[in-house]
Amino acid sequence: MSASPSAFKPAAELGTIGLLRRLFAEHARKHVLAYIAAAVLLAVGAGATSASAWLLKPIVNGMVGNGAFKELRTMSWTVWGLFSLRGLVTFGSLALLSRAGNRIVADIQRQLFDGLLAQDMRFYHDRHSAEFMTRLSLSANGMRDALQLTITSISRDALTAIGLIAVMVLQDPILAFIALASLPVAAVTLGRLMGKIRKFARRSFDGSTRIVETLQEAVLGAKIVKSFNLEENMRTRMASAIREVERSANRMAITAAISNPISDVLAGFAIGAVIFYGSWRVTIQHADPGALFSFIAALMLAYEPLKRLGRSNLDIQNGLIGARMIYEILDRPAVEAVVAGRPPLSVNEGRIVFDDVRFGYRTGENVLKGVSFVAEPNKTTALVGPSGGGKSTIIGLIQRFFAPDGGRILIDSVDIASVNLHSLRASIAFVSQDVFLFRGSIRDNIALGRAGASEADIVGAAIKAHAHDFICGFGDGYATDIGEQGAQLSGGQRARIAIARAILKDAPILLLDEPTAALDSESEREIQKALDDLRVGRTTIVVAHRLQTIINADRICVIDGGQVAESGNHTELIAGNGVYQDFFATQFGEQARTPALSSQERRSANFKNVQYP
Repeated sequence: MSASPSAFKPAAELGTIGLLRRLFAEHARKHVLAYIAAAVLLAVGAGATSASAWLLKPIVNGMVGNGAFKELRTMSWTVWGLFSLRGLVTFGSLALLSRAGNRIVADIQRQLFDGLLAQDMRFYHDRHSAEFMTRLSLSANGMRDALQLTITSISRDALTAIGLIAVMVLQDPILAFIALASLPVAAVTLGRLMGKIRKFARRSFDGSTRIVETLQEAVLGAKIVKSFNLEENMRTRMASAIREVERSANRMAITAAISNPISDVLAGFAIGAVIFYGSWRVTIQHADPGALFSFIAALMLAYEPLKRLGRSNLDIQNGLIGARMIYEILDRPAVEAVVAGRPPLSVNEGRIVFDDVRFGYRTGENVLKGVSFVAEPNKTTALVGPSGGGKSTIIGLIQRFFAPDGGRILIDSVDIASVNLHSLRASIAFVSQDVFLFRGSIRDNIALGRAGASEADIVGAAIKAHAHDFICGFGDGYATDIGEQGAQLSGGQRARIAIARAILKDAPILLLDEPTAALDSESEREIQKALDDLRVGRTTIVVAHRLQTIINADRICVIDGGQVAESGNHTELIAGNGVYQDFFATQFGEQARTPALSSQERRSANFKNVQYP
C-alpha cells in the first residue's frame, strides 16, 4: 500500500511554515488529543513560572513591612507549590509527546517503506540502497523532532515568555520597552543563521548516506575487498565520509552556538540597562522596590525560554531537512500502485508475444529497438547474444519491472500493461543467476514461493530441485540458518534453493536468466536436471551465454543490437551461417555442429548429454 497523494505542494516547493503545516496535517493530526493535552500541561507550567515571578513583588515588599510574616509564609508555600506543579506538568507533557512522537516515527517509516515498494526498478537503479536506509532511520526521527520542537516551543517557551513579558509590562512599561528593545536584533541575526543550518544539515545527511554506503559495500563485498587488497581504499572512502559529516556537524554546532554569545550580549545589555534605570527610580524617585525585583526576576526567567525559542528555530530547520528527504520519496508517483478496475491476468495457454517493443534505461539510449518474437506455450524459447544486447531487459519487461517506451507485450493476447500487476507476477516463476536469499532458514526461503505451503509441499519442491539430499546433510536440516543472502551455502546450493522456491510457486510461465552461469560443471549438471523438470508443461524463456545450456531449445532468438537478428532452432540457425553460427563457432570451434533433432527430442533431451567435437 503506497502513500496517498497529498493535498499539499511537493515539499521542495514549500517554505518552513508550509512544510510544518503539512507535517501537522498529515502526521500530528492523528495524535491531536495527545498534543493538545501536552500543550495544555506545558501552558500550565508556563503560567506557574509567570505566577512565581509575579509573587516576588508582594514578597519583597512584605520583607520591609511589619507583621507580614504570616503572609510571607503562605507565599513561600505557594511558590513551592507552583514549582512542583511545573515539574509535574512538564513530566506529563514530555511523556505524551514522546509516545506520540514515537508513533509518528513508526508511521512515517511504514509509509516510506510502502512508497519504496511502489516504485519500479528504474527508481532503484538510480540510487544506492544506503540512501534509503539513511532516510528510513535518520530522516523519520528528524520529522518527529521538528513536530515536537514546534509544540514545546509554542506551548512552553512562547507562552512562558509571553506570560513573563506580561508581568514585566504590568510592573513597569518603560522598563519593559528598554528590556525588549534588543529582540528585533536577535530575531534578524538568528534568521540569517537558519539558512546556514539548512545547508550544513543537508551536507551532514549526504555524508551519513556515504558512511552507510561504504560500510554496506565493505561488508557485502568483503571477498573482493580482501582479494584486491582494497582495505586502504575503503578506509580512505570511509574516512572521507566521516570527515564530511564531522565537518558539517561542527559547522552546524558552531553556527548554532553563535546564538549563545549573541543572546548573552543582548540579554546582558538589557538586564544592565534595566538595573541601571530601575535602581535610579527606586533610589531617587522612590519607586516600588518589590515591582523592580519582580520585574528583574521576570526578565531573568524570560531569558532561557527566549533563548530556547531562538535555538528551536535552528533545530527545527535541522529536522525539516529530514522531512524534505522523506517527502522526496512520498511525493513521487507510485508507479506500481494498485490501479482499481484492472482485471487479473488469467493464463490459459501462456503464449508470450513481443510486438515491436522499444525500451531504454536513459532517454535517447534505447536498449531494445523494436523487438518482436513469440514464446510458444509448453516450449522453451532461448535468448542468446552479446552482453548488453537486452536479453535480461526482456525478462524484466515481462515482469513489468519497467514499462516499455513503445510496442506491446501480450500474454494470451492480453496486453500485460492492462492487467493487475500482482496477478501478472503471480503467474511467473523467476530464477536468476544473481540468486537472492533472505535471512532465515532454508525452509523459510523455499516457503516464500507460495504462502501457506505445507511441510510436505516444501520438501517435495526441494526434492524436485535436487536439493533435499544436501539439505538433510545439515545438522538442522530445513531449519538451517543460511546467513545473510545465503552466505553459509555454496553457489550451487543457493541456486537449487531458488529453483525449489520457483517449483513451489508452480506458475505457468518460467523465466530463467542465466541460472547456471556462475556454477561449476558438477553443480551445473544438478541445476540443469532441476530446470529440465521445472520446464515441463510451462512456457519457458531462458537467457544464456553458454550455448550448450540452450542448444535443444524449441526456439532460439538471437538478440543483437537491441533487435531479434535471427530466430529458429539450433540446426536451422547453424545452417543459416549467420550471427548464431558465429557465436557457436566462437565457443566450440569452426567445425562444431550438432545433429538435427526432432521437436520431441529437443524437449526431452538432457542438455548435458549433447556431445561436442
